[in-house]
Amino acid sequence: MNIWLAVLICSLVIVLLCAPLVPLARGRLSAKSARRRIIMNLGTFAFVCLLGVVLPMTGFAAEPAAGAADLASLSIAGTTAQGLGFLAAALSTGLSALGAGIAVAAAAPAAIGAVSENAKSFGKAIIFVVLGEGIAIYGLLISILIINRL
Repeated sequence: MNIWLAVLICSLVIVLLCAPLVPLARGRLSAKSARRRIIMNLGTFAFVCLLGVVLPMTGFAAEPAAGAADLASLSIAGTTAQGLGFLAAALSTGLSALGAGIAVAAAAPAAIGAVSENAKSFGKAIIFVVLGEGIAIYGLLISILIINRL
């Protein structure tokens, strides 16, 4: 039952984070006011996540089934340090991928424009796009190193 509660809470969080985009998709909201709503929504979400770290909730560990022989194999509980380590690994991967996406979004159109004007500049232009992708690889490497230490 606790796992279903966790799935329900995660689904509710996703729906509430996407709620400001519905009026924008229907054309009832301008981009400026939608941007304010999204920033306010993400700020509230970050505050709730911070409260979740500061005031840890218990009771989400899997409950052993009645008559289970090996209770230790059913437990998914770990230490707080392990949980924060996994959170750090997820953040390093996610934020580096976000940074790589922003870098590629800025570099790729410029590279395409440079190549369309002069075909010989392809090698020089593609290097800047690849450097942006390297950020994501570095973040993935850091998260692998973090998980190996847990």
